[in-house]
Amino acid sequence: MTTAEIRKTPASAPPARPALAAARLGLLHLRSRRAAAAVLAVAVCALVLRAALHWGWMFTSGPLAQQLPMIIEAGAVVAVVVTSHSPFGETERATGRWLPYLRLGTALVLTGLAIGVVQLGVAGASLNGGVLVLARNVAGLTGIGLLCSPVTGGLLAWTLPVGYVVFAEYALLESWVSPWAWPIRPPADRGAWICACLVYAAGLLAFTVRGARTRLADTG
Repeated sequence: MTTAEIRKTPASAPPARPALAAARLGLLHLRSRRAAAAVLAVAVCALVLRAALHWGWMFTSGPLAQQLPMIIEAGAVVAVVVTSHSPFGETERATGRWLPYLRLGTALVLTGLAIGVVQLGVAGASLNGGVLVLARNVAGLTGIGLLCSPVTGGLLAWTLPVGYVVFAEYALLESWVSPWAWPIRPPADRGAWICACLVYAAGLLAFTVRGARTRLADTG
């Protein structure tokens, strides 16, 4: 081997494909947010709802037929919004220039999965309001949780959606017709859809821009 051969610059490694790099980054972000555990929890909620429909644990008509589905939908939403918690805290905020896009993508993907998994669990059963009410409720409640996360942090972002479901249960018993009580409105109620979509859009915007609040005690 000659000196000239030793001094040759080694060939550089081929650059990674942008699409593959982006996909890998997205998967790592989902893993850090325990997305798989969230989907599993949503699947459990879907099975509970299926069992309730199959074995008649709930009323089949009237206002009370909406109570148990709303509670189970809230359980699925809790699993989704808790994933807004960051295990890395300020370090991730300072170094992750793609972080807003990852937050947005994760929220959209998990919301869609929550709706799809719950609907798959009750496929063929007679769910009050059908998939439209299910989608509206899950999206709207998730939006409330995402709005809450910059204030409370991801680990407590479920508190406001659950509180709102309690309010909706009361509104259901009192037969309120306000569109702001959108979880209890029929699927064709345009005002209810507008309210739920506005809340979800506001939650996505707040979470994408600000992210969930992080404290030293929450990291790790």
